[in-house]
Amino acid sequence: MNNNQTLPVAIIGAGPVGLAAAAHLVERNIPFYLFEAGDTVGQNFLSWGHVRVFSPWRYNIDKAAERLLLQTDWVSPDKEGLPTGKELVENYFQPLAQHPAIAPHIHLHTKVISIGRKGIDKMKTAGREDKPFVVKAEKDGDVRYFEAKAVIDSSGTWNQPNPIGSGGVFAEGEQTLARHIFYGIPDVKNGELARYQNKNVLVVGGGHSAINALLDLADVQEEYPQTQISWVLRKKDVSAVYGGKEDDALEARGALGIRIEKLVNSGKLNVYTPFHILKLYKNQEGIQIEGELNGNATIIPNIDEIVSNTGSRPNLDIIREVRVDLDSSLESVFDLAELIDPNIHSCGTVRPHGERELRHPEKDFYIVGSKSYGRAPTFLMATGYEQVRSVVAYLAGDKLAAEKVELDLPQTGVCSSNIGNTDIACCGPSEEELASVESSGSCCG
Repeated sequence: MNNNQTLPVAIIGAGPVGLAAAAHLVERNIPFYLFEAGDTVGQNFLSWGHVRVFSPWRYNIDKAAERLLLQTDWVSPDKEGLPTGKELVENYFQPLAQHPAIAPHIHLHTKVISIGRKGIDKMKTAGREDKPFVVKAEKDGDVRYFEAKAVIDSSGTWNQPNPIGSGGVFAEGEQTLARHIFYGIPDVKNGELARYQNKNVLVVGGGHSAINALLDLADVQEEYPQTQISWVLRKKDVSAVYGGKEDDALEARGALGIRIEKLVNSGKLNVYTPFHILKLYKNQEGIQIEGELNGNATIIPNIDEIVSNTGSRPNLDIIREVRVDLDSSLESVFDLAELIDPNIHSCGTVRPHGERELRHPEKDFYIVGSKSYGRAPTFLMATGYEQVRSVVAYLAGDKLAAEKVELDLPQTGVCSSNIGNTDIACCGPSEEELASVESSGSCCG
């Protein structure tokens, strides 16, 4: 037997899918490391902790994780309740991370720098599979190397937001003015109120996170009338984001479309669509946004703050020395691309998949979770749970279990919303689950 088989499995990222991978490895008696760059497990969830998801708890808890938690004094939440990001962390991720079978193997404040094979680079083939993986990681300024028999990369895409510039590239001046741009979902009515009240705010994006931000800013505008709101989309017609409204299969999602249509028609919101941002610069009046509106050169003047909700993309730098097969357009795992293409699919039409579809030329290396979908906005937490169940079964030598892929999902998928005073996004940590990308509307989140 290859001596590498006695080494642990390395899991990158302690979000819901990484933690689920750890739970399945525990059940299979396979040792592991779990690396997390943040201060806590589920760190990225706390950045949108005020947002409530559309999918109920029963879709958000991995089955192996639940079995471990039930061995402790953990109290299961109401399976039909809709958790916030903060509640997911506090009531699920952290209790799971504190389980005695998982806690000793978590490395917090540990940023993975690179992954490769011991002593050889990407080009060398002979004897490659006999070499262990080496994970290079930094903690508090110290660099350490960890050997592993397999790697499960569940690092996600949340920390890699797309630029606001046209064509998926940074607009001129965007990086220079980054301190005035919030990439994500700001808590504009509470923690970030001072940043946006009585300011001229521009929201960029055509998904549900953008809509949530606009509706929250409209509430701020009611209390602070000097607040001005502008909305930039690339869609040909703003009505494309309204969805099914009264006819929507999900009442909350339909209500979101009704509310944003009402706001647009109120005249309290300046809408620019289709608008393509090319340049940002700041003068005494504020930030000036240069771009094209219906093909004509246009300037949106005197902006104070920008909220960017244009999706995210995977960080591929850490796997440069690993042989991976990625789709050229989606940057997803290649064999997933046809299954998840947002030009064809929503999250409700993505069929179940597992270890077979997630394989790379690099044996025993897997990208899972939202990162496996690359730029596609159709990922669900439940999808990631089934991915790691299948991958771990395969690593354990249980090929029958690995090949038997099943997935229990909401029939209609879910989308982000904002009903009354309740923020509702969808079902998970990836940007697509909180806010869909420009091109495709939103899904499940």
